[in-house]
Parts: sequence; C-alpha cells; structure tokens
Amino acid sequence: MNWNKIMVSILLGFSVIACKNQEKKEEAKTDLVQNETVTNRPNILVIMCDDLGYNDVGFNGSKDIPTPNLDALAANGAIATAGYAVHPFCGPSRAGFLTGQYPHEFGSQFNLPRRHENEGKGIPTNLAYMSSTLQDAGYFTGLVGKWHLGIKPEFHPQKRGFDEFYGFLGGGHKYFPEQYYSAYQNEKAKGNDDIWEYITPLEHNGNPIMDADKYLTDELSDAAVNFVSDQKAKENPFFLFLAYNAPHVPLEAKKEDLAKFSHITDKKRKTYAAMVYAVDRGVGQLADALKANNQLDNTLIVFLSDNGGKTTEGANNYPLKEGKGSMQEGGFRVPMFIHYPKEIQANTIYDHPISALDFYPTFAHLAQAKLPKTQELHGKNIWESLTTGTSARQDESIFAMRHWPGYSDVAVRKNDFKALKKGKANWQLFNVKEDLSEENNLESEYPEVLKTLVSEAEVWSKKHVKPLWYNPPELETDWKTHDMGNFPGIFDASAHK
Repeated sequence: MNWNKIMVSILLGFSVIACKNQEKKEEAKTDLVQNETVTNRPNILVIMCDDLGYNDVGFNGSKDIPTPNLDALAANGAIATAGYAVHPFCGPSRAGFLTGQYPHEFGSQFNLPRRHENEGKGIPTNLAYMSSTLQDAGYFTGLVGKWHLGIKPEFHPQKRGFDEFYGFLGGGHKYFPEQYYSAYQNEKAKGNDDIWEYITPLEHNGNPIMDADKYLTDELSDAAVNFVSDQKAKENPFFLFLAYNAPHVPLEAKKEDLAKFSHITDKKRKTYAAMVYAVDRGVGQLADALKANNQLDNTLIVFLSDNGGKTTEGANNYPLKEGKGSMQEGGFRVPMFIHYPKEIQANTIYDHPISALDFYPTFAHLAQAKLPKTQELHGKNIWESLTTGTSARQDESIFAMRHWPGYSDVAVRKNDFKALKKGKANWQLFNVKEDLSEENNLESEYPEVLKTLVSEAEVWSKKHVKPLWYNPPELETDWKTHDMGNFPGIFDASAHK
C-alpha cells in the first residue's frame, strides 16, 4: 500500500536592491563552489508544520480532517511517502534542515532551553543557512512563523540570511492575541524579565507587533500572502520559509473551526483537527495569491512537518508506530509533498527515502547558487531522482539519534531496511517499505544487513560533538556521568547478535 508524504517548497520572483545585495554578499562565505547551471530559477516556498501527524492530511489518508488545499497541491505534484525529518524534535530538526547538516555534528542535539536559560545559545554563526546561500544567489528571502534557533541578536533570522522576518523567536506560542498580550503586559508590569516565550509579542524585523488581532495561524498565513504579493512586480525570485506553529501545543482553535468537527468526540483530537484545518485554509489563500500573480507554476512548494505527530496531544501517525521524539517511524517519518508542475508530473507517488537534509543542496541546484566550500552538506541533490522516479540514495543511509538520560536511541534507514536501537533492548531490523508499522523483526533473517547498518551508525556517531546546550539543563550531569558522548553499549556486538 502506498502512503503519502510530502514536503512543500515554493519558488517565486523577487528583486533585491543592488547595494543591499552587495553588502550581504560581502558578509557571506568567500570560498564557494559553483553549482551546475539550470535554465529557469523558480521561487521556493517551504511550508513546515509543527508536530503534524503522518495520517493527519487527506493526501496521506486522513478521514476525519479535511485538507482540500493541501491535497490539491499534493495531487498536482509528488507525494513523498518515505520522507524523513532530520530529528524527532523541533529545534534540532529545524537546525538540520536549514544548515543541511545533522545537528549532532555541530552540537544541537537538544531543543534550546526556555528563554532565561538559553541566553547566548544558538546555532554556530560559521554555518551558512540555506537562506544565506539563496540570498547570495539573488533571492529575496523571508521567514514567517517559528524560529527556535536562538534569541540573541547574532542568531536573529535577519542575521542568518533572511531579508524579512515576521513571527516569534521561541519554540512555541499561544494562538489568541487577546490572551497572550494581556498575559505579557501583566508580567511586564510586575517587572518580570523572564517572561514565558509563548506570550511574548510577535515581531516584524525586530520590532514588536502590538496590534496583531488574529488567531496565530491566520496571522501567519496573512503575512505569507503579503510577502508573495509584494513580489509580484519584482524580477528576482524569492525564498519563503513559512513555519507554522500549528498543530503544536497549546491546543487552541477558533470556535468556528471547532464547529466543523462535531463528529470528533475526543476533545484533544477535535481541537487538533481544527488547528490543522486552519493551516489548510491558509495554504489555500497562499496558493490563490500565487495564482493571482501568475506565479504558482513557477513556484517550487515543499510541504513537510518538523517531526512526527505527538499522539498524546491529538495527532494520528497511522500506520506508523509511536510519535514525536521516537526513533520508530512515527517519530521522524513525516507527511511530505513537492509541487512544481513545470517538471514534476501530477499524481506522482515517490516512495524512495528522502531526508529533509536533501532540500538544501536541491534548492541550491535549482537556484544556480554557490554552496559554501567549507561546509559539508549531508544531504543529496535529489532533483533528477524526483523528476525521474529513481532513488537518489541507493545504498546510502539516513541516520537519526535521540538522547535520553543515560542512553540513546538510534535509527538507520538504507534502501528498504531500517535498523533500530531502542532503549536498553537489542538492535532490531525491519523492512519499512513493506512493514511500515515495524511489526516484523528480521534481525535473525538478515544478520549481515543489520551488522552493516549498525557499523555505519557507529561510524556516523564518531563525527558527533559535545552538545552546546542540554535540555533539560540537568541532563549535562547525566551526560558526563554515563559517558554518553562515547555511546556506551549502543554498538556492542552483544546488542545486535
């Protein structure tokens, strides 16, 4: 059975003021390698949901949450049924996506701690985000929504390759302005400097927005529509990263959206469904704006989630096992599609493995951009494979690792097989192309396959560096006590007999 997944990325036309462009290029990396040339440069639109379940979109089989706008884009492109996020948690996943590197290799294994504990912390500034690479290639770049990659000035989106930023810097946010504004003002009146990031005002290019009056998802959708509409008369293409907060907690939805889901009795599921519905509505508005500007067909749209859905908060990852935070498929195998009718045939089901790491080099290829010479990218340029239906990763692995107090979970996907180390149990082996639910352990039938994958994971782990921060902070003591940086016991022969 084919299961749909998709990542969205849109490419549109934008012009950048020459002097501003030159200034940014002077600040960019100097050693660059020219990419292969392509004739037309598309606009690029990435739509990333937060904690969206694999089975919570119509194009992946959802029966109780209608997503007609997402489904229409997916049907007119390629549904990636084996698309993987970089990590099963928000922050490391986004860091990996934007840098094109596994976060374990530059110290971002954990989410950033809450606001008062993460001062001075963020993704190393020597790493060039895909936004910087596209900006240097002449793209006008924008981020709308969630950041979660550092709050200090040097880590601000506009210091990391984004010309425009409209959203919030933390790892989450409340949805109704009448709630978060009043709470914020109360804390300010008390003289509290450690204010919960979920109630801070949204910002536009560093300036707080004190008059936002819409439900958060609608506010972000409007900002995205304004961004693409403003580019109608521009000559240069644009890159927009639309990072919705939904359906991440807190579970909060508009009454009129909740009313559409009276058939769902579970309160969490009902609210979650209404939140996803609001995202779909916004995507429809954005697609309409692109169409009105005659840009839809010239925009590469990638849609995906930052990690698997959180099943304790209303998500459904069926037929995948478990959810957010897990090394089972439900933790980091995500809904994904790619829409670009100029080159991707409609109704395509792409069932070969894709990593979110692959989008950096793929976007650079399409943008005729120069890649940083000193920054190794861990993904692949998958464009030719997407357009021909072949695998870009034949005999190459996708890795994932999540740390717990005292031990680590590991997963390795290569071709049809996946090796899994979960907790203190032995390694297991699954054919996840045929067995999406990971029910049939094949380690005794294919011991050499398992041995090879475990060996590859061990080689990969030797590239990891010490975390730049720990979340929760007390995990630092545990990390040192159990020598977790050396992965004790994970790759022992006894663990994968």
